Amino acid sequence: MKIAVYKESRAGETRVALTPDNVKAFAGDGWDVEVERGAGVRAHFSDEAYQAAGATMVESASGDVNLRVNAPTASEAAALREGSLHLSFLSPLLAIDVVKILNDRRITILSFDLLPRISRAQYMDALSSQATVSGYRAALAGATYFDRFFPLLTTAAGTIRPAKVLVMGVGVAGLQAIATARRLGAKVRAYDVRSAAKEEAESAGAVFVKLAVTADAVGGYARELNDEERAQQQAALTSEVASADVVITTAAVPGRRAPILVTRAMVEAMSEGSLVIDMAADGGGNCELTKVGEVVEHHGVRVVGLANPAAEMGAHASFMYANNVAKLLGLFGEKGQLNPDWNDEVVIGVTVARNGAINHGPTAEALGVTHVAITPEVKEA
Repeated sequence: MKIAVYKESRAGETRVALTPDNVKAFAGDGWDVEVERGAGVRAHFSDEAYQAAGATMVESASGDVNLRVNAPTASEAAALREGSLHLSFLSPLLAIDVVKILNDRRITILSFDLLPRISRAQYMDALSSQATVSGYRAALAGATYFDRFFPLLTTAAGTIRPAKVLVMGVGVAGLQAIATARRLGAKVRAYDVRSAAKEEAESAGAVFVKLAVTADAVGGYARELNDEERAQQQAALTSEVASADVVITTAAVPGRRAPILVTRAMVEAMSEGSLVIDMAADGGGNCELTKVGEVVEHHGVRVVGLANPAAEMGAHASFMYANNVAKLLGLFGEKGQLNPDWNDEVVIGVTVARNGAINHGPTAEALGVTHVAITPEVKEA
């Protein structure tokens, strides 16, 4: 069977779904691999490197297994082979039209956004690997846009105090932002609605901001705040935001709009020359003033809406993503054949649709169709 790797069509995208090393491994396992010309060039993987690894280079790919980083466009979805399998960061609730096209073609639809967050799936967790890249880039963006030093400097011209950085959201991206800002010499404080994040933030070198409002949920995740709690949270955070030189926001919800953490009033309370680096701009932004891909200046404060920050490190981001792809596809087939184990909770969890039926409940609801859950077989002892 054939694996197809596509050249990403999203503007500014540098990542690719498989590296030449991954292609070599799949070819050695009995798969035919087809790669669109130029697919890896922006991540510094040449067509010649793919060819040497065993891939066939083509102008337009078509496979039994179709791999992308981003969701396909409607026209790209319509061109996929009927009955094949598609894997990407689909975010099905944000790409309902594409889901419908794929499902009408009876394509098995997989999305990394739905991967169960369990220990066994860590090696497949592309959300976390790409968040690592994004958190790192967000901290570097803060240092780049800030027109002062991050570290403490004692010079003949006087002493320069370290920058004060506030990281909002202590997930994978937030922890990487904390660690990077600390390495650059800043004083870092961190906030998260999950009380469990305190230990993690402190281990990365930040002082944790503890508020009366928490949103702990099962498994260490956060639940959504109600309107009253959100108002209390924002009131309590105003002084923290106002005293920071750089605020880095990292709160993203896969497949949904990012929550507002920094209001217009908070920005107006910040000192002139301060920054807000919004890593969640692609999801609507954590700051009320954010515009994706733009720098907005308001009352002397610049709000930087980072667009696709992981794409700023195409080589390593692709390396990590491709390894996640390879690990996940290992559950869907081997020796050149698709043979998924439909009793596996990871296989079930990541599947949006198969055989023309929608298996992901929220997607079925959004499409107005019947939700057909995948039920594991009960095997006799």
